[in-house]
Amino acid sequence: MRRKVFNIIQLNEQSDKKNRVFDLFILILIIINTSLIIIETFDGVPNELKNIFHYIEIFTVIVFTIEYGLRIWTANYLYPKKKPFKARIKFVFSPMAILDLLAILPFFIPFIFPSSFLVLRTLRVLRLFRLFKINRYSSALSMLARVFKKKSPQLVTSMLVLFILIMISSVLMYEIEHQVQPEVFQNALSTLWWSVVTLTSVGYGDYVPITMMGRLLGGTVSLLGVALIALPTGILSAGLIDDMSERKAAEILANQSVMNERMFVADEILKLKKLLDNGILTQVEFETLKLRNILDSVDLTQEEFEIRKANIQNL
Repeated sequence: MRRKVFNIIQLNEQSDKKNRVFDLFILILIIINTSLIIIETFDGVPNELKNIFHYIEIFTVIVFTIEYGLRIWTANYLYPKKKPFKARIKFVFSPMAILDLLAILPFFIPFIFPSSFLVLRTLRVLRLFRLFKINRYSSALSMLARVFKKKSPQLVTSMLVLFILIMISSVLMYEIEHQVQPEVFQNALSTLWWSVVTLTSVGYGDYVPITMMGRLLGGTVSLLGVALIALPTGILSAGLIDDMSERKAAEILANQSVMNERMFVADEILKLKKLLDNGILTQVEFETLKLRNILDSVDLTQEEFEIRKANIQNL
């Protein structure tokens, strides 16, 4: 039962109908909840609708709480190399599990700890963390998360270069423009706003250099910003292509491995058939050895393996 539950709630490439229905159900709940959070910001929402929203919230929290409990219960299949207790502890402290917890905590905390109105409003905002759960139910978003994790050193490096350029351009612009615009470029920290909007090619126009050197620096920073902002995009694009290529190659190798395994099993069964025809094996021995070859060629869990092994021995 635990294995079946794990296969239903866990995202996988060969998902069955139950798995797809579960993923779709959770996605619909997340979308409905996000819509309700937006609707609640409007004034004049009728009390009847607020009551309906409250019941929807209760139902959603119950579903998400059950899902969170089931994921803890089946964590030993997510981390098969660890003992069940350690697997559950590792899952509880994983990023996705923390997001799951943050998605349901805002509902329960007011019942445990009386809070002020401001704290309650903050907890209501925490419900938006349910949006991050979408990553678990979409293979495309999961692939993007893998790419972010794989390319994190390159992305961090590009962000570091961007930060260094922001600091350098801020100090240089302060030195150039402070004398002529002291009320605009008051200090290097206040100039950070100009540097950020210029490097990101937004350019709101509230901080504008008026000297020739200032405009030359501003133009140079704008051009550098276009190149540096595009750098993470290139890194992610290359990472996505690499990930798709690796998964395609792994799929081809897996299919080839399955074909080779089937050919090997077929050859072994043919050899056993010859021994049967020559009278070396009895019919019962032939069937037993044939089933054993088939059993060894199938990827089974330990529990399934023991059951099938017992069945063969009973022959």
